[in-house]
Amino acid sequence: MRGLACLLMFQTHCYDSWLRPDLRSTRLYGLSQLGGTLPAPLFIFLAGVSFALVNEKLREQGLAAGAIARQTIRRGAEIFGLGILFRIQEYALGYKWVPRTDLLRVDVLNILGLSMMLMGILCWLTAVSNVDSARSRTIIAALGTAVAVAMLTPPLWTTWRLKFLPWPIESYINGVHTFREPQHWLFPIFPWSAFAFVGLAVGLVVFSDYARRNEARLFGSLGVAGVAAIGLSMAFDASPIRLYAVYDYWHSNPDFLMLRCGVLLIILSLVYAWCRWGFAERGFSPVIQLGRSSLLVYWVHIEFVYGRFSILPKRGCSITMATFGLLMVFLAMLALSILRTHFKKRVKVLRADSPGVVAPVL
Repeated sequence: MRGLACLLMFQTHCYDSWLRPDLRSTRLYGLSQLGGTLPAPLFIFLAGVSFALVNEKLREQGLAAGAIARQTIRRGAEIFGLGILFRIQEYALGYKWVPRTDLLRVDVLNILGLSMMLMGILCWLTAVSNVDSARSRTIIAALGTAVAVAMLTPPLWTTWRLKFLPWPIESYINGVHTFREPQHWLFPIFPWSAFAFVGLAVGLVVFSDYARRNEARLFGSLGVAGVAAIGLSMAFDASPIRLYAVYDYWHSNPDFLMLRCGVLLIILSLVYAWCRWGFAERGFSPVIQLGRSSLLVYWVHIEFVYGRFSILPKRGCSITMATFGLLMVFLAMLALSILRTHFKKRVKVLRADSPGVVAPVL
């Protein structure tokens, strides 16, 4: 799923950066931007799933709740720090045209790190000695938190704006940045962290004893639940009842978040089927390979598409040329991912051969 998110991200960024203005009304560009609505929810949702799997393994190893919380929250803080470092890099490389305020922009790495820290706190609060009980409590709490985040988003974007806060802090609530209104292209806690908490709940379900005994049935059920979520979202949107003074279905409304969660569950179910019965793991899979180093390829490809080292002229390419550039980006990022995997394997070998030597980690 991370590899799929990388592919969707590449095509959206490449066409957005390189296509000429007169080609931005074409069907290709429209479909490209539609596909671009999926990578961020996928990455954040999968952060929740991965967090659940790591947390459960640590629980089963007998680690204390406090130790697990410290370890997972520390990892979230590292990702948040990388988000700040990424913004510093972008500013340094583009200092002539990048405003200083971009250093404090709320981007996807920032919300990933914050979401992981918040999930660490939630798992600590719901921890009990019995692993099964802790899992059930965390699932309920995670879904409840996701619902609360979704329901609070519309007023925090409109009628309950926290305007008394400095904009760098308010931006983490509603993505206002330096503008007067929240910006839908940014990644504030409301609503984006909800995807992480949904992923946490799904990951804990996948890790349960029932899931291990009924794997195919569970993933099929998740797909059905995704279809039901989309249907409910459309029904609520068509309803004349409105809970909020300002109704913005496509950006801040909980109904749209429910629809996107439904799409994520369907993708999860289809990816499981493709990995189990399809061709995903027959031989070398470039999609799986990209997914193993999604953070690295995300970080690097941005500079070669949007940054100073863009491999093609920005907003100056035909569809053919932009597509060729997309292919080059894909191949380059795949090669980078393979090199990173090879390097990590060599590090493990060095550590095994020389346990007293601390090898570097990429």
